[in-house]
Amino acid sequence: MDPNKMIINLALFGMTQSGKSNAGNILLGSTDFHSSFAPCSVTEHCSLGRSCHLHGLMRRAGQEVTLQVQVLDTPGYPHSRLSKDHVKQDVKEALARHFGQEGLHLALLVQRADVPLCGQEASSAVHMIQELLGQAWKNYTAIVFTHAETIEEAGSNEDKYLHEASDTLLALLNSVQHRYVFQYKKGNSLHEQRMKILVRIMEFIRENCYQVLTFK
Repeated sequence: MDPNKMIINLALFGMTQSGKSNAGNILLGSTDFHSSFAPCSVTEHCSLGRSCHLHGLMRRAGQEVTLQVQVLDTPGYPHSRLSKDHVKQDVKEALARHFGQEGLHLALLVQRADVPLCGQEASSAVHMIQELLGQAWKNYTAIVFTHAETIEEAGSNEDKYLHEASDTLLALLNSVQHRYVFQYKKGNSLHEQRMKILVRIMEFIRENCYQVLTFK
């Protein structure tokens, strides 16, 4: 294994139409995952995407480390056509198949910034992560707020948004040790969006001392 190369493994979770597949495409710098607006769930199967080699994000012992990002896209839950058991089994098998040996660095819970997180249905994706990752889920989960441009359009900002968040969201943020990042569609190039998010994700992974969750 080349000490100057590292693969980062990520998995996307979230409700239908939260923007998971689009977030995955931004992380990969590609269009691997089908993403579109629809009145129903779009993603029906888990799929893995791999980025090209990335430079300038990590150094080890004074040497630059080349990174490659692997992202697992998963069906949204609640799903408009698939049952909870079907989605859970599909994701469970995909985690074991793709990250069983190498391990998962971080689960990314994708949450629309313009949709309040409250109620039983909104917590379904969180419960799915808990069931799949086990008791350690809090140490390996971060939140990606998509459609964050709506915060600025409403005349607000990130700090005010979090200050006014629902009790459900505040409790979730506390659980994951305030690991979160905002994803904007406007104002920045796709490359700038990607690098900003990846820098934050690498901070979270470093805080975890590059530990991973493995699956059987």
